[in-house]
Amino acid sequence: MIVIPDAFARSTVEREGKPGAAWLAELPGIVDELLERWRCVPDGDVVHGGVGVIVPVRHAEGAAVLKVSFPHPGNVHEPDAFAAWGGRGAVQLYEREDGRFAMLLERARSTNLAEVEDLDEIATVAGRMSRRLAIPAPPGIPGLREQADAWEKQLRSDAEELAHALPQHVVDAAVATLDELGRAESEILIHGDLHPGNILCGDREPWLAVDPKGRTGDRAYDGGTLLKSLAVRLLEADDFAKAVGRTVAVFAEAAELDRGRVRRWVQFHAVEGALWARRNGLGIADFAEHVAGLLTERA
Repeated sequence: MIVIPDAFARSTVEREGKPGAAWLAELPGIVDELLERWRCVPDGDVVHGGVGVIVPVRHAEGAAVLKVSFPHPGNVHEPDAFAAWGGRGAVQLYEREDGRFAMLLERARSTNLAEVEDLDEIATVAGRMSRRLAIPAPPGIPGLREQADAWEKQLRSDAEELAHALPQHVVDAAVATLDELGRAESEILIHGDLHPGNILCGDREPWLAVDPKGRTGDRAYDGGTLLKSLAVRLLEADDFAKAVGRTVAVFAEAAELDRGRVRRWVQFHAVEGALWARRNGLGIADFAEHVAGLLTERA
C-alpha cells in the first residue's frame, strides 16, 4: 500500500476540505486496485503534483506511471487529450479509468524544460510542441469559449473592487482578447496549460508534454500560459520589454503563429495573474506595472 506524501495530503485538505480528506482515505485502496487490474509493480517513491499522486511502476509496456487525481471537472479531459495525441509530442496513454480519474502513462524523465537556462531554447521547444499538439479535437472537448464569460466577470469584478487596480484600458484590452479570440469557435485541440514544468525530457522523443487541460481554442493561448510561467525570469532581465518581445517572437516563430496574437494572450494572462495575486494578497506591484507595458510592446 502506498504512502501518501504529507505535503500532498495537507494541500489537498486545505483546498478541498472534507471531500479531499475522504478521497485521501480511499486513495491507497484505489491505487492497489489499479495496480492489480493493470498488472503493475511499484518501481519507486510516490511523487505528486498539485492535484494527484504519481506512482512509478513497471508494466508490460516497460517503465510507466500510475496517475490518480482528485475528482475535479478540470481533470476530466486529460485522458482524452492523451488519447488524441497518441504519443506524438506527449506521453503515451496505456490505460484509463475515468471513474477514478486515473491513468497509466508512459514514464518520462524527471528533468523538465524549466531547468533549461536559455529562454530562447525554452520558447523554441514550447512553440514547436504547441504546433505539434494542435490537431483536430475529438468530440466532447470543451472550448476556451465556454470559460470566457467567467473570465470576463472575474476580471471586471477585480478591477472594480480591488484597491490599486490596474488601469482600465489595460483590463479592457484583456477583455477584448476574450471577446475576439477567446470566444471564437475552434475545433483545434490545445494543451491548455503549456509551461516548462509540463514539458519533460523523454527517451522516445527529446521532450514530452504532460498534464494537459484538454481544451479547444486559439493556439496562441498556449503562448500566454508559457510567458506567464516565465514572469519572474523575465522581470530579472535588464530590459523587461525587450525580453518579453523576444520570447514572444521566438515562441511565435517556432509555433508558426502571428506574434501579435500571441502577445495579446500574454497580456490577458498577465492581467489575470496580476489581479489574482492582488485578490489573494500577494505582492505584485512591479509585475502589475509591467503589464500595462505589454500593450504597447512591439515584438
